[in-house]
Amino acid sequence: MTLKTYLKINPADSVVVCLVDKKKGDIIEADGKKVVLAEDVPAGHKVMISDVKAGENIIKYGYPIGHALKDMKAGEWVNEHNLKTNLSGTLEYSYAPVEERLNIKKKNRTFKGYVRRNGDVGIRNEIWIVPTVGCVNGIAERLARQLREETQGQGVDAIYCWHHNYGCSQLSGDHENTRKVLRDIVLHPNAGGVLVLGLGCENNQPDDFMKMLGDYDQERIRLLVTQQVDGDEVEAGMQILRELYNTAKNDHREEVSVAKLRVGLKCGGSDGFSGITANPLVGEFSDWLVAQGGTSVLTEVPEMFGAETILMNRCETKALFEQTVSMINNFKEYFLSHGEPVGENPSPGNKAGGISTLEDKALGCTQKCGRAPVSGVMEYGDRLQATGLNLLSAPGNDLVAATALASCGCHLVLFTTGRGTPFGTFVPTMKIATNPTLAQRKPQWVDFSAGQLIEGRTMQELVPEFIDKVLAVASGEKARNEENDYREISIFKNGVTL
Repeated sequence: MTLKTYLKINPADSVVVCLVDKKKGDIIEADGKKVVLAEDVPAGHKVMISDVKAGENIIKYGYPIGHALKDMKAGEWVNEHNLKTNLSGTLEYSYAPVEERLNIKKKNRTFKGYVRRNGDVGIRNEIWIVPTVGCVNGIAERLARQLREETQGQGVDAIYCWHHNYGCSQLSGDHENTRKVLRDIVLHPNAGGVLVLGLGCENNQPDDFMKMLGDYDQERIRLLVTQQVDGDEVEAGMQILRELYNTAKNDHREEVSVAKLRVGLKCGGSDGFSGITANPLVGEFSDWLVAQGGTSVLTEVPEMFGAETILMNRCETKALFEQTVSMINNFKEYFLSHGEPVGENPSPGNKAGGISTLEDKALGCTQKCGRAPVSGVMEYGDRLQATGLNLLSAPGNDLVAATALASCGCHLVLFTTGRGTPFGTFVPTMKIATNPTLAQRKPQWVDFSAGQLIEGRTMQELVPEFIDKVLAVASGEKARNEENDYREISIFKNGVTL
């Protein structure tokens, strides 16, 4: 079988993407004509297949990804030096709903999860220590370490402290963001037991924080305020943790409908293959999961800029459309209020990988959510209410966004990457490589290679394998970040520190 060395993604495109390194003088055939490359072009990068005048749009994925900075000829390499974003400020949008049937069969697939007393389902059974304020991080880490030593890692899936630097010296929105995300972590069903560890004098007052939890399981969630302990706060914490452990260790996995699964969709270290391989693969999974009655969540609002109308017009109702418009424009205002342009997003790694503008990035990024209708829109720190595809307000930063996805209730995060990254948040964070080179170079980071799609495998072949892999991780198989013990949280901060 002869493998393709370049790809025209959409019939309307004025560029093709090189799937391998191409040399000056190589010939590309597109639209019934032969194009001779004017220069060497790296894999993942774009080549003009028709002439364009300065100021005219360049088309990829069937949409403009910016405009040419100079007259360009067919065969020229398109990159950040000759292509500029069309993005500027906020926009007015009109609702033009598009209804598309997924036509995906519903199957009685299950995973093995932990059914909690309130009906929630977890895919892990872990003991967590959640500080209300960064001042007790050291105590929390010591408690986690001591419980691991005592139990030898037996009986539960893991024992972690989710340390952070906040909970005090914060005002208004930042303070509430911290409280909401910590609340969401405490209530997450992947924990079989949680010790909320407070200091006592912090802004995030422990007793008030516990009221935010609502009607919680007091056998599984406990509070210790260290300033109120006479004597050794570590031993006081250990007594509570032993009780939580002795309860959680009796939990067992059972078969649960895949309709209960909630998955976050994220990308980072993207490259020119992201919108061709990994993101469309994750999009196929997202559509499959939604068709089974499950839930997926897309975030990274700044990486929707340039593709936002596609999402807006998939909103099931006018109210959801208006919430999406607000989410987009509010994030643009956030950038502008700090004197930053809304289109200055692709990182140096993105550009080196073949992504030249934010529109280029966004049109590839949003493919992670497939074609399903948008059934819910959430603010940062909100918890999932609607099944199906949801949009979540959060920045593009990898760890902040992944933490936000987990906090809203996602059991795991599917993270596509072309450049590679080892990190994980407080739920399993599966890495899907966009290209075979990354999968070969960093097997200790990568859970699944979508790069197989440019090696001759078809999407039809790969989707069932990917579904099986995700359900295996949901049933207890460790993701690479868990094997490596790379797990942490990051809370969004955009205001004043006292």
